[in-house]
Amino acid sequence: MTDPEIQITAELVRDLLQEQHPDLAGLTVREVAGGWGNQMWRLGDELAVRMQRMDPTPELQLKERRWLPVLAPRLPLPVPVPVRSGEPSARFPKHWTVMTWVPGEPLDLTSISRGDHAADTLAGFLRALHVEAPAGAPAASDFGAHPKDSTDGFDHFFRAVDLDGVADEVRAVWDDAVAAPEWEGPPLWVHGDLHPANVVVSDGTLSGVIDFGALFAGDPAWDLAAAWVLLPEDAVARFFDAYARADDAAIRRARGLAVVKSLFLVLMGQNGDRGLPGGKPAWGPAGRAALDRVLKCAMV
Repeated sequence: MTDPEIQITAELVRDLLQEQHPDLAGLTVREVAGGWGNQMWRLGDELAVRMQRMDPTPELQLKERRWLPVLAPRLPLPVPVPVRSGEPSARFPKHWTVMTWVPGEPLDLTSISRGDHAADTLAGFLRALHVEAPAGAPAASDFGAHPKDSTDGFDHFFRAVDLDGVADEVRAVWDDAVAAPEWEGPPLWVHGDLHPANVVVSDGTLSGVIDFGALFAGDPAWDLAAAWVLLPEDAVARFFDAYARADDAAIRRARGLAVVKSLFLVLMGQNGDRGLPGGKPAWGPAGRAALDRVLKCAMV
């Protein structure tokens, strides 16, 4: 967590820009609501400043700096691209990055009304992203493990969330994912953390993808889980038809991972309702809706 004596304010952001990138210091600085590991500040109309906050180490920002300029040119949706690097200093002893701004409303604050379009858009984005990663690409860690290696995380969320009579169904989906065969293909580029706060919506459909801090090379099922987590119920099957690369094993793993992501969102919503640090009240309804879709739309 950011040192308690350091409060990230617009004044601090302007001071850091003046010290390290003075040509940008005259642009308007506005706080962006939300954020978890990093706090975002809008910089003028086309840029944003990403300030390391909860993330304990700089690796996630450094990973974005290294790989987003490589990936962005071939992706069909806007993604944030680093344009300047901010280094730790006496004023702020953590990393910060100036990035391009991706316009749109985060999905946790709005909804998708054009489900078919969003399904096709998400499928096209993931088809473009899910190509074989080069040597030196970041390896999977907690994000990227087979469900059988993530049982502790599932059990934690399963115990912490009130499942309102669907606990047996949730457990069955997870057990099926744990029993599914592993990914046997080459490591593919994977966003890894597609949930409603990490995509933006315009005109009722997906219009951008943000926060690539979890980016890794590995099993694409981690992104395929987004079909249930992001899309309306009647668009899930269309997504998999449009993606056209997921076999039954990948779908089983993805469905279990969608359960974990849904439970995490619900838990964060509960924490927000209780006023706990880091809680996100808006994430609770998004997680409940996603969990409902997982249980209704089996796909296999």
